[in-house]
Amino acid sequence: MATSNYTEDNIRSLDWREHIRLRPGMYIGKLGDGASADDGIYILLKEVLDNSIDEYVMGFGKVIDIHIDDEGVVIRDYGRGIPLGKVVDCVSKINTGGKYDSKAFKKSVGLNGVGTKAVNALSDFFQVKSVRDGKEKVAEFERGELLKDHKPKKSKEENGTMVFFHPDSSVFKNFKYRKDYVENQLWNYAYLNAGLKLRFNGETFISRNGLLDLLERKTKSEALRYPIIHFRDEDIEFAMSHGNHYGEQYYSFVNGQNTTQGGTHLNAFKEGVVNAVQAYFSRNNKKFERKDILSSIMAAISVRIEEPVFESQTKTKLGSTDVGPKGPSVRKFINDFVGQKLENFLYRNEETARALEKRIMQSERERKEIAGIKKLANKRAKKANLHNKKLRDCRVHFSDSSRKTNEEDRKKTTLFITEGDSASGSITKARDVQSQAVFSLRGKPLNCFSLTKKVVYENEEFNLLQHALNIEDGIEDLRYNRVVIATDADVDGMHIRLLLLTFFLQFFPDLVRNGHLYILETPLFRVRDKKQKFYCYNEIEKQEAIKKLRGKAEITRFKGLGEISPDEFGEFIGEDIRLEPVVLDEHTDIDQVLTYYMGKNTPTRQEFIIDNLRVEKDEVEEEDEEVLAIAPEPTEPAEA
Repeated sequence: MATSNYTEDNIRSLDWREHIRLRPGMYIGKLGDGASADDGIYILLKEVLDNSIDEYVMGFGKVIDIHIDDEGVVIRDYGRGIPLGKVVDCVSKINTGGKYDSKAFKKSVGLNGVGTKAVNALSDFFQVKSVRDGKEKVAEFERGELLKDHKPKKSKEENGTMVFFHPDSSVFKNFKYRKDYVENQLWNYAYLNAGLKLRFNGETFISRNGLLDLLERKTKSEALRYPIIHFRDEDIEFAMSHGNHYGEQYYSFVNGQNTTQGGTHLNAFKEGVVNAVQAYFSRNNKKFERKDILSSIMAAISVRIEEPVFESQTKTKLGSTDVGPKGPSVRKFINDFVGQKLENFLYRNEETARALEKRIMQSERERKEIAGIKKLANKRAKKANLHNKKLRDCRVHFSDSSRKTNEEDRKKTTLFITEGDSASGSITKARDVQSQAVFSLRGKPLNCFSLTKKVVYENEEFNLLQHALNIEDGIEDLRYNRVVIATDADVDGMHIRLLLLTFFLQFFPDLVRNGHLYILETPLFRVRDKKQKFYCYNEIEKQEAIKKLRGKAEITRFKGLGEISPDEFGEFIGEDIRLEPVVLDEHTDIDQVLTYYMGKNTPTRQEFIIDNLRVEKDEVEEEDEEVLAIAPEPTEPAEA
């Protein structure tokens, strides 16, 4: 039997900086390039901001300044400032920080002393400055390594802490901060800290009414069934209403942390709502089911608890069961507060109670209407042998379907939705089998605009797709973190893309709102000579590639995904994949958007097409050629 040497030389000890850089996922989740709201660059921003927010919560500093540009990120608060003698330690020594002293930070989100250290280690340049009582201290780092430890000096600045960092481009490749995602982060901080002023690149974010403001902003384009119900106490706050959309929509927070995966507190909130509604309507002998009560709900819940326990370093799901050493469980604390406040409110506001009852009864009718066909559709999905025919799954889900997939593994998964056998075949051969799956469409999907959810079960393609994603009862058990529409860059491909977008926006808007839906960008051109090859996504990149080659170049125009070989596909669905997120902001009216694009030929759409349609003869002829041209030798510009 062959043996391998295992000696003292095989044992390696990593310092804090090396460990973070070697295993960044343990500290900030996935890396990404900024296309997704939970990509690492936003976690770096959050880790620094959390410290400034904690200062505000403790009563120090009512303003935080944030500036982001190509040079990096600057965050300046006006709190107490880090004690000058501990500035270097607080940003470069694991398990060092003021939050271990419960007297200084009672209900902080950052309790493990890792946050700013991770930012430091994963930045190619990091600078921290603390100002306290007329003195300041500055320290500079490169990838976590101390470059310069400045001596304290006198300062006329206000007390507080300033952090500058530039994410390491060798870790976060081709990264870019998206304004929408940053603003959403800052609005959440504002809603959860009423009165706090956040100034970002010249704009100011401030809230006076907490979660009431949050839900009003999130529902501007939604027709609510009744005015938002809002209650808050010292350690808990919630707001809720019902709309006309499918699914359930929640915004949950613990100690100011946006828990996008929910957890104990969100489950307790749902339970409290159901209990209160059932108790209120039981007086008239009416029994409503949980799923009908929660259907189309829009709600926000925020709690503050001591020493919260999260299920991962990125703190997206609460696992805590206790409020404190002697306090009630988190579940009971929230359940009692929500249940009592909501039930009493319904007794005092009969008009709201009637509107709620009407919405619940509508959900009940819709559920019963599709109950029969839903059962048949589920049987058809099983008979279709989904995992072998329509879906080429990834290994993350292979081992045991009854075992719940590890959350960290699930975050790495992607499902490509493709059109036709050739395109799906190319992606299937080129993909990373461990984390990338492929779902193949057969023909163009149905235009489901204005149809009811019954069509999802009646249409085989839609039914199999929702089963592949496991979103029939909501997105809590979504099997893939990224759902990518991969269609040809031609008229038919664009049409299929619109039809799929209509499907998700109509029936599963939460999938879009939570940042899971993307469009795959594929190269339009391949520019190459005998030695080099470039994939270009637009005309500008094509011209730049021609210049780089400085010689004759063969230019190929890709008409469809099926024409791209598996070997080539592998080059742009790996680390350098380009994804365009489908983003819904708070002002997007889904019904209005779908009516414009997918409704009957409206005058406004006709006018837009007429005003913007311009087809040049040369462009049409160029599209018909697979190999467009052999670029001529570039000429040097004439001297002035």
